[in-house]
Amino acid sequence: MRNGIKPIFISHGGGPMPLLGDPGHSEMIACLEALAGRLQLPDAVVVVSAHWEEDVATITASSTPSLIYDYYGFPDESYTFTYPCSGDPELAREIYRLLDTSGIEAKLDHERGLDHGVFIPLKIMYPEANIPCIQLSLLRSLDPSAHIAIGKALSGLSQRNILLIGSGFSFHNMKAFFAPDDAKTSELNHSFEQWLHDTCCNSEYSEEERVQKLTHWFDAPGGRFCHPREEHLLPLHVCYGVSQQACSEPLKLKIMNKQSSMYVW
Repeated sequence: MRNGIKPIFISHGGGPMPLLGDPGHSEMIACLEALAGRLQLPDAVVVVSAHWEEDVATITASSTPSLIYDYYGFPDESYTFTYPCSGDPELAREIYRLLDTSGIEAKLDHERGLDHGVFIPLKIMYPEANIPCIQLSLLRSLDPSAHIAIGKALSGLSQRNILLIGSGFSFHNMKAFFAPDDAKTSELNHSFEQWLHDTCCNSEYSEEERVQKLTHWFDAPGGRFCHPREEHLLPLHVCYGVSQQACSEPLKLKIMNKQSSMYVW
């Protein structure tokens, strides 16, 4: 934990499928449940989800956030899930001040609810919904350096026990999820996962080298195959920006038959 904030990057799976008994998400569910059991119970959770982009960094500031069912074509029960956690307007204001002080344009949003990149993993990790939660958007620019800078700003949070969850997916090629595996696509998936593990965990890299690798992630083997669009990877950049050091615990698993990973700092 650094300055009261613990960053973890999780792969959150496909829409509501983890809560619908999909066998392709069994490893993910077990991993998140075990992770929550090992972590110190947080006083509040901040989630950076792949499913919210804004022109400026935007923070939910409602004391009673609603849920956004931002997925389509699933069973009716998918649209009745509840997660009645409270918000944390005071923490939202503190994050706003930290970003502003760091020269990062930000705003508070008192209306927006929590999307499925937030409430799906939280229902698995903390099903009692008794921990205050706020959400922080990605930037629509999808600039890796800007997201690392957001993480650096968040590292200044006061001495509170706060869990920062970067909620994305280490593999996010939608066409590949629903296409038969072949040797080439499996190798691209494997190569990017190896690169990501090395980049996040290799303690022999200087932090300048690690930043360069994360900033130019698209040059990695299989980078653009695994992430045709980078929104599901960038929550990891925010997590790294908080820690600014090698990951202490990598977690490897399969989700929807693809090699995936999560990272704990």
